[in-house]
Amino acid sequence: MTSSSGASRRQVLAVAAAAATAPLLAGAPAEAKPKQPKTWDLTILGTSDTHGNVYNWDYYKDAEFDDSKHNDVGVAKLATLVNQIRAERKGRATLVLDAGDTIQGTPLATYYAKQEPITSTGETHPMARAMNILKYDAVTLGNHEFNYGLPLLATWIEQLGFPALAANALNAKTGKPAFLPYVIKEVKLGGHGAPKLRVGILGLTNPGVAIWDKGNVEGRLVFADMVATAAKWVPEMRRRGADLVVISAHGGDSGTSSYGPELPNENPTALIAEQVPGIDAILFGHAHNEVPEKFVTNLTTGERVLTSEPSKWGQRLTRMDFTLTREKGRWTVTAKSATTLNTNTVVEDPAVLAAVRGQHTKTVEYVNRVVAQSSVELSAAESRYKDTPILDFINHVQTEVVTEALAGGEYAGLPVLSIAAPFSRTAVFPQGDVRIRDVAGLYVYDNTLEAVVLTGAEVKAYLEYSAKYFVTLPAGAPVNPETISDPAVPDYNYDVFSGVDIDIDIAKPVGQRITRLVLAGTDTPVAADARFVVAVNNYRRSGGGNFPGIVKTQVYNAQQEIRQLLIDWAQAKGVIDPADFFVPNWKLVRDGVPVF
Repeated sequence: MTSSSGASRRQVLAVAAAAATAPLLAGAPAEAKPKQPKTWDLTILGTSDTHGNVYNWDYYKDAEFDDSKHNDVGVAKLATLVNQIRAERKGRATLVLDAGDTIQGTPLATYYAKQEPITSTGETHPMARAMNILKYDAVTLGNHEFNYGLPLLATWIEQLGFPALAANALNAKTGKPAFLPYVIKEVKLGGHGAPKLRVGILGLTNPGVAIWDKGNVEGRLVFADMVATAAKWVPEMRRRGADLVVISAHGGDSGTSSYGPELPNENPTALIAEQVPGIDAILFGHAHNEVPEKFVTNLTTGERVLTSEPSKWGQRLTRMDFTLTREKGRWTVTAKSATTLNTNTVVEDPAVLAAVRGQHTKTVEYVNRVVAQSSVELSAAESRYKDTPILDFINHVQTEVVTEALAGGEYAGLPVLSIAAPFSRTAVFPQGDVRIRDVAGLYVYDNTLEAVVLTGAEVKAYLEYSAKYFVTLPAGAPVNPETISDPAVPDYNYDVFSGVDIDIDIAKPVGQRITRLVLAGTDTPVAADARFVVAVNNYRRSGGGNFPGIVKTQVYNAQQEIRQLLIDWAQAKGVIDPADFFVPNWKLVRDGVPVF
């Protein structure tokens, strides 16, 4: 067994035995109580999945952020909590870490990646401005850091006043780390003359990047297993003098993946704690869950590893507290705990707001530009379980772009189908003015449009896989739209097709639910050997969601962002009218009877 200081059980026992047999000091009273060892403390604060949130602002609603639980968001809120704790602990060591997914997720982040990219303007990214004010000690790269390509990522890293870590992101040619694997921070525990503690911080990013951002990293980076990478570097950090080892990991703790076995585990935090000796604590992210404190016992040493996940978007701050003793030059952790703090209890930090105010204002002005008029209100509220015009809008634009691009070529004679997922339950195009923020609220990801050729059999298999989204509801059982979907399947992993007519029987078991699949507007069944061009986003085509048959060579890939295509179409038309694109073509049924 190894203690958190790195001492073996044998060494600890030997020290204890020597102490027990040592003679008493001359003149010491026999009844004297043993001197209690002096203790010191360390606090580590952690954030994760801030996703481009600086202000407590909802750019899609053009209003202060609020949700049903009255959470707040943003680095400015986090900064206030961090500054309060630093003030409370003045003179004692406090570190601040982030577990990744930082530069994607809001129109603010998108604007400085797409509209005015920092790679072209030289401007400092808003998330660099905000995080530099907060004075982080290290950030781990999340999978969304790779969304905008390696040049923009490199520029952002250069703008940070602290290290960016990703030990398992390797140069594809050399096999060596492409980013800094870890840092060892020497911190002073207390005032003048206090001893120093060396804290090793290892960063692990998500292997799913190889799928989700294949276009940006293929041939350049490979992503090693997070558990194996921790097993490699933790002993190395100990050898180099780390007294305490903390991992900042962009991966959840469920042990499951959204993709197949071809890549290392997506959410291995608990496995890392169980399988790799010598870790004191893990700050983790990626799953967007709130895990205030969870201990995982290491199977080799029996030591309890402290883990914590601080929700998403800056809604929570993790606080880890460690109590330590020092004997003969070695540190031992005698107690450790964690909790999460709610950012809705504080005001925004004025220094962070000031640093990003100009960029925030510019983004607000941009997203409020009117792009078209909608003839009626279009809502995404029912898009998961009913065919709605607002999702047909996406599929119509995708179909039109791909059809025009392939005209006159090898695939011009094939029917074009399109796939879209209900990313948002709250998106609305109001009747009248439709603004960029309305379109961005419907299509919240920075996906690009691609197309592949699928057979009828592949389309059927794809639809069957998608239909696992729904729970099984026998005919006659009550239907509640709020519980009609399997909570284990996120909304973005349910796809709606256009171009064929489909019945999905949710009374039947998974894998047997597509009871009607016919050519659009006909009663002609789709033949297994029929061929279709299918318009699809790059995330799905690269394997995101592990859908069958879709990972194949594209017949169209112009690197056009789908959100921008929707905006361009709306601007060109001037009017968004469902009569131009709404074709009801799918429905949920039970024994052939429509559910809705």
